[in-house]
Amino acid sequence: MTKDPQAKRKPENCAFVIFGVTGDLTHRLVMPSLYNLAAEHLLPEKFCVVGVARKGQSDDELRSSLLKGLRQFATRPVDDDIAQKLLQCLTFVEADPKDSPSFDRLREHLDSLECAQDTGGNRLFYLATPPAAFAPTARELGRTGMMEENGAWRRLVIEKPFGTDLASARALNAELLKIMDEHQIYRIDHYLGKETVQNILVLRFANGMFEPIWNRNHIDHIQITVEEKLGVGHRGGFYDATGALRDMVPNHLFQLMSLVAMEPPARFDAHSVRSEKADVLTSIQQPSREEALKNSVRAQYLAGRIGDEEITDYRKTEDVKPGSTTETFVALKLMIDNWRWAGVPFYLRTGKALGHKRTEVAIKFKQAPLSMFSGTDVDRLSQNFLTIGIAPTETIELQFNAKIPGPSITIDGVEMKFRYGDYFRVDPSTGYETLIYDCMIGDNILFQRADGIEAGWQAVQPFLDAWKSEGTNGIETYEAGSDGPACADELLRRDGRSWRKFS
Repeated sequence: MTKDPQAKRKPENCAFVIFGVTGDLTHRLVMPSLYNLAAEHLLPEKFCVVGVARKGQSDDELRSSLLKGLRQFATRPVDDDIAQKLLQCLTFVEADPKDSPSFDRLREHLDSLECAQDTGGNRLFYLATPPAAFAPTARELGRTGMMEENGAWRRLVIEKPFGTDLASARALNAELLKIMDEHQIYRIDHYLGKETVQNILVLRFANGMFEPIWNRNHIDHIQITVEEKLGVGHRGGFYDATGALRDMVPNHLFQLMSLVAMEPPARFDAHSVRSEKADVLTSIQQPSREEALKNSVRAQYLAGRIGDEEITDYRKTEDVKPGSTTETFVALKLMIDNWRWAGVPFYLRTGKALGHKRTEVAIKFKQAPLSMFSGTDVDRLSQNFLTIGIAPTETIELQFNAKIPGPSITIDGVEMKFRYGDYFRVDPSTGYETLIYDCMIGDNILFQRADGIEAGWQAVQPFLDAWKSEGTNGIETYEAGSDGPACADELLRRDGRSWRKFS
């Protein structure tokens, strides 16, 4: 995340190695992001891409497949000259961590490329693979010496999920840190590539109108919502072993929460920012089993319709167990034990097969004293929300009260909305461009550190444990295409609050 967007520099020459190059992630996001960086002249002068997969194919076959994917998933019109230049620097290597000699061949291939392409020995390894391959791949990279930094940098990019619970996250961190140093590990979360998410820090700390009131004295509560219209689809096997909480909360939602709640860092650098984010997550109250059950909602979607699409019951989805206890919706009430946020609840919710697609952070300010308006219809006063919209559009919206024109004092809620697309003319992106660029220049401010990962899992572990002990008890349902289970509304209603209505 460069401090000045107008001062972007070209990264140093390097080889970009993609494990899982034939997979969906590479086609949908990684290659379109590399193309966008190429179009903006933000790739290194000397650059090559090495695709790695377990099943062999020719360089031309891989290039053809990736070009087809690029034309399908690109966020902007594809210029054939730029695409061909990018794809011509790509080669393929067949390698599998279960076959150690194949990684020796990969090392030899990279050594020869670095001589031919003059990439300086710098290597960025991107694990676009299933999580089960993370540790075995890292072990082979370590065994072959490919992570050793001898006058050149070596970096490893890991996709989520980073572990499935606190114990597995700690084990994976420990395994990686035996092989490489923390500064070489880039735990990527594409949400942090979105401009509005990054702008939370600027909104908070660069504006005198917000910074002094960003605390328990002025803020009533905070809502973080990530809703998806899509159901599980053909990913039933993966999703049934994961669920909404593991899939979304320790990464996406906690990243948003930590940016909203963190203390101001001493300086704008990776160490300071990541330390403050980790401190916030460490400060989340650890609930008892009874508190975890009381302050959480888990639910599965039933059959319904979303637009023109008929959605099947979650439990009737292919590869989902008939008696599954896996949640497709989760809502949590969390409290942070520190001076700034004492007594301020954070309400988080996320789910699949819902009626809207949206991601937003809504900050609800405390109501002003109403005594001077006692003779008016004060029940109509609008709630004061500052809402940061991340999807489907990037916005910042302020909701406040104003007098309706006329001879009497009549008040109604009004909105001021700032849309990024209206004010800043920028090309559409995948959200990965900033992150991949930062990986290449060695700026890890937007990437999670080991302590932050473990603090996130520590915060959700009590809920995982409580749900496991309850089994099928307490699993609610909601119709596909609805706003979610009614008990999610009750989570706030018992506190005298309600979810912000989608507008």
